[in-house]
Amino acid sequence: MARTKAFDEEKILDDAMKLFWHRGYQALSAQELVDGLGLSRSSLYDTFGDKHTLYIKALKRYREIIVMKTITVLDNAKNIPKAIREVFQMQLDANFNSEQSRGCLMVNSRTELSQHDSEVAAIVKENWEMLEDAFYRALKRGQESGQVSTERNPRALARFFVSNSWGLNLYGTSDADEKVFKDIIKVVLSVL
Repeated sequence: MARTKAFDEEKILDDAMKLFWHRGYQALSAQELVDGLGLSRSSLYDTFGDKHTLYIKALKRYREIIVMKTITVLDNAKNIPKAIREVFQMQLDANFNSEQSRGCLMVNSRTELSQHDSEVAAIVKENWEMLEDAFYRALKRGQESGQVSTERNPRALARFFVSNSWGLNLYGTSDADEKVFKDIIKVVLSVL
């Protein structure tokens, strides 16, 4: 008779995502994963595969939970400038009003692994493209409705917002100053 799993796989994946987000891939040992998730090594690997496979699943879970929140805000926006401000406010809150500043798992993965890991690089690239496309769709709607100036190319603006968003997330992993973070956001939003 096969044994049933006595744990919630989604919760374990969420917890693994948080561990990788906080510690990074290379700094997090297999033993720290086992201890942090409260599973035996065999249960962890039987369910999720090796550490790299778990990391890939955690990146995809991050996209489902965190990145899709941003995309949803942009896709559902009636007031485009307000929605873009909200996206940057979400970043500010995540970096200064959460239990721990961790930046962005995708940005962290880009800086830590993308140059050496093609699978991670592909996920990070896809994530960038998803965000860029969401900003583009919102900006295009904003231009069509007269909320956003048509003087700038919406694709170039979308890239500008994503690159600044990622830059802010990278800044947020350091000993970031909230006032500086707000000043940067203010300048970024001034292009609207």
